[in-house]
Amino acid sequence: MQAANRKPLTLIDLNKMKQENIKISCLTAYDASFSALLDHVGIDILLVGDSLGMTIQGHSSTLPVSLVDMIYHTRCVNRTRKRSFLIADLPFMTYPTPLVAAKNAMQLIQQGAQMVKLEGLKLDIIRFIIDQGIPVCGHLGLLPQSINQLGSYAVQGKTAADAEALLTAALALEAEGVSLLVLECVPAQLAKTITAQLNIPVIGIGAGIDCDGQVLVLYDLLNISIKKTPKFSHNFLQETHSIEQAVANYHNAVKNREFPTPEHSFYN
Repeated sequence: MQAANRKPLTLIDLNKMKQENIKISCLTAYDASFSALLDHVGIDILLVGDSLGMTIQGHSSTLPVSLVDMIYHTRCVNRTRKRSFLIADLPFMTYPTPLVAAKNAMQLIQQGAQMVKLEGLKLDIIRFIIDQGIPVCGHLGLLPQSINQLGSYAVQGKTAADAEALLTAALALEAEGVSLLVLECVPAQLAKTITAQLNIPVIGIGAGIDCDGQVLVLYDLLNISIKKTPKFSHNFLQETHSIEQAVANYHNAVKNREFPTPEHSFYN
């Protein structure tokens, strides 16, 4: 079950996985214990997501999460990982200008994150962060930090115009220098098109089977979230009495192209 190669993963490794059509497994992690377990199983990417606002803190959205929260949880996760690549979210309103964004990103990098993730098409901010030597992961589709504008956690890119806009945005993010892209809650065919047109790895969540990798909120995978489990998730714990085995089953399902299935995906 333990990953054979314990050498820490880098962006070079993730890009090679895309080129060689090897699926990338990713899960959220918020503490040292789960970080050690996920790393031991072989999960490729650990995401310290601002989803901790809902899973750990009990909020109804990610909006109350602070940079202090993210720094603390990134530090905890980094302490016990050995191989997994580590990404940390920039939380709501911590990247309003390029300089503020870069300073806040720096604090996450100093705690061990290898990359920061931010939502939307903020090209000037992304370019400035990258210019400081900090890798950036983009995030398109459903943007949880924009929930008050969206009104609900709904599938994005369903109309032809919206799908074209998402593809254009993805190409723009790649051109601006992002090293990775998360696509959340978009139709499977659109995600397939975007993944095929980008040279960088695309990680899907509710975006079908054809992305380069998959990410889930760990607590959804274990069916212990206090919120309703989304359609695109699956309770991997119900098939075993072991948390470690449940995580391993998810990892293997992603690697073997067995997850997500059509029932976990969205279609026009």
